[in-house]
Amino acid sequence: MNEPALPQLVFFFDARSGPARRMESLLAHIERKERGRLQVRHVNIEEHRHLAAKFEVEQVPTLVLVRDKKVVDRIDGRASMPQIERLLEEHLPLEEPGAVAYFSS
Repeated sequence: MNEPALPQLVFFFDARSGPARRMESLLAHIERKERGRLQVRHVNIEEHRHLAAKFEVEQVPTLVLVRDKKVVDRIDGRASMPQIERLLEEHLPLEEPGAVAYFSS
């Protein structure tokens, strides 16, 4: 049986956008913290206009959360760490795939 694909947080940015550049360190932290539960993708809208159009990105930065090939949530504009964490908490698996949970009785 195949493991389900990890949710993807797609970060749409433009290299000239100050708010997007300021969010890069937040996303690097999320990427390290959620390794095994989430994939973070970076999409430069100048280089990939077709993806920006497909995901209806009208401003940068924009975060789009994709799960099972469907957009499940998004944040348009600059976001704080608490906003990003709230976006993710509802949609991420509880533990890393293949991890074993131990409970004491």
